[in-house]
Amino acid sequence: MVKVREDHPVGSDGSVDLQSWLGRLKRDVNLTDEQMLLAACDMAAGAEVNPGKPSSWSQMSGSSTLKIGMEMTDILAELKLDQTSLIAALLYRSVREHKLALNDVRERFGEEVARLIKGVLGMAVISAIQNPARAQVLGQQQDQLEKVRKMLVSIVDDVRVALIKLAERTCAIRAVKNADRERRQRVAREVFEIYAPLAHRLGIGYIKWELEDLAFRYLKPQDYKKIAKLLDEKRLDREQYIHDAIEHLQTELKASGIEAEVNGRVKHIYSIWRKMRRKGLEFRDLYDIRALRILVHEMRDCYAALGVVHSIWNHIPKEFDDYIATPKENGYQSLHTAVIGPAGKTLEVQIRTHAMHDEAELGVCAHWKYKGTDTKNGADSYEEKLNWLRQVIEWQEEIGDGVEGLADQWRLDVEPDRVYVFTKDGHVVDLPVGATPVDFAYRVHTEVGNRCRGAKVGGRIVPLNYTLHTGDQVEILTASNAVPSRDWLNQNLGYVKTSRARAKIVNWFRKQNRDSNIEAGRHFIEAELKRLDIKGVDFRALAEVMNFHAEDDLFAACGAGDVRTMQVVNAAQRQVEPEEESVFELRTRPKSSRNDGDITIHGVGNLLTQMAGCCHPLPGDPIIGYITLGRGVTIHRSDCANALQLQEQESDRLIEVNWGDGKEQTYPVEIQVVAYDRSGLLRDVTVVLANEKVNVLDLNTHTSKEDNIATMLLTIEIGTLDDLGRILAKISQLSNVIEARRHRKGR
Repeated sequence: MVKVREDHPVGSDGSVDLQSWLGRLKRDVNLTDEQMLLAACDMAAGAEVNPGKPSSWSQMSGSSTLKIGMEMTDILAELKLDQTSLIAALLYRSVREHKLALNDVRERFGEEVARLIKGVLGMAVISAIQNPARAQVLGQQQDQLEKVRKMLVSIVDDVRVALIKLAERTCAIRAVKNADRERRQRVAREVFEIYAPLAHRLGIGYIKWELEDLAFRYLKPQDYKKIAKLLDEKRLDREQYIHDAIEHLQTELKASGIEAEVNGRVKHIYSIWRKMRRKGLEFRDLYDIRALRILVHEMRDCYAALGVVHSIWNHIPKEFDDYIATPKENGYQSLHTAVIGPAGKTLEVQIRTHAMHDEAELGVCAHWKYKGTDTKNGADSYEEKLNWLRQVIEWQEEIGDGVEGLADQWRLDVEPDRVYVFTKDGHVVDLPVGATPVDFAYRVHTEVGNRCRGAKVGGRIVPLNYTLHTGDQVEILTASNAVPSRDWLNQNLGYVKTSRARAKIVNWFRKQNRDSNIEAGRHFIEAELKRLDIKGVDFRALAEVMNFHAEDDLFAACGAGDVRTMQVVNAAQRQVEPEEESVFELRTRPKSSRNDGDITIHGVGNLLTQMAGCCHPLPGDPIIGYITLGRGVTIHRSDCANALQLQEQESDRLIEVNWGDGKEQTYPVEIQVVAYDRSGLLRDVTVVLANEKVNVLDLNTHTSKEDNIATMLLTIEIGTLDDLGRILAKISQLSNVIEARRHRKGR
């Protein structure tokens, strides 16, 4: 039943005969513009003269990137994909091996082809990273596999990308037969763990079978040879037996007025081994080594054909499955029965419509070709029945030893708010969206975070507040004398996203010398007050308001990270401006109850809430609720030391809370930027504001010719004092900037 792979037609001079190949391709797919496909072949052939990146694949297979692309195209043509996908497949290996620039492809064949190739390149990160070796592979379920699969799902945004990647991996595992044992096993492990389950979840049966068999051949060579030998010993007898059974069954079906196509089915070697292992059976006890498949036009004919089968051969009890009435998880539909066939030998019979067969063989791709008579009417009925994204996500349910029945045993949830990155050794680490190398370092190990002094992503040095993306390979640079930086605790600088990393940094500083914490805390607070133009602060009174015995206690807490600088600044503004309606006062005043709707508590009705005095959470902070005895719910910051202690001691009294979705009010604020003038300075400042989604109401700039100092006055709309502090901090980090601060006339 599996289509035999045809060699590429060769001309008299030994080169590939593109016209003959194109004619063969047209048997499977309707080409809208043959010249475009030939142009893609010419571009791939022309790219062969470029040195590019050395390809061990090309060396192993003896194929050029053009021939590899043609082989991928043949696979996709069997799937009935569109011409855009075929062109992308033709050119993919040339781009992957840097023989061809993606921009050149975009200029010649358009954005869609380039986007597909870029998507497949994104999936190639799985192959580019050496996965750690494992003693066992077949049958395993591992946390790392779950993360890799989730990562792959997060990359795919077009089903054609996944299909092109499947075609590429199919070509790859075919080619490694000439490679050394280590490479064969590495490719086979990747294919078995990642891409064969993907093919299954997309319902592409024949690709799944080939991937599993070839992977099985390299990973379990002795078991593969044993079963192949058992099959080979009986091959001639089995083929004659199947031929006779087909003739007999066709005669009976025709006599009953059922128009049907009957074929013999080849059961692939891995599925035989898996069934023997799972059910503890010997080879002779398998019922489906000999198999027939009946294809009919209408669903009602399936059950009529089943009646004919059971009338001529005795049915084996408990060996009947109706996957038409109850389809499998991946949408598979068919009738399966086992009977005692001619000469008393067991025989499996599958019965399905042509539409069901196309869906089983081509899966999600079948809608390019066929609108079945046994599906709902309507232009979107097929897409509704087999939504590709649901399939890509649900394929993760099928891992390890076999795919039958696992869907009921366990289920994986895809988290769209996560990014998946690689360690240097190929392990996958999942982090929240927006995570940085510092978050990554502390996720790997506390000491790695504490000793972090730099980071590389993809071999390139990046800032420690760089935002990580799915597929990044991250390497943390450490030094024995390196220590955490206090800047990491400044939320305005964006070094830390996760509360886990923040808590570990705070814990480190908490253990340091108190005098150094006092000095650092005083510096942070005074610098931020100056930047935000808040004057006349009484630190002794401020410490009392914030529940500290003395101002040094306040400074020490700020220096250690127990109290955020902006919490102190917000409290300071309320102290020095108690009478005037401060621009930010309403946005930063702690709320004493839930009546204002700023706090949402999940799963309960209206409860009294109060802000914890130990951490003073503000709108936008990650928070958690603690149910008190008689005082409602106390709201803590998630990284508060007391909250972390409660998680260990009284986790049953913690509940999920978040800030309400009320519209944020904004206010006009004037800021001043002083910098050494340079080309592009104004552009860089406005880029920061644009990235922060800040509206600019007014802008004036002046440059002194004497000292080349540029002074900018900007009026912007801001929601909270925290927002203002963050924006000023980011502007201060720009090159040549001397100072960025809030500006108030007359002060």
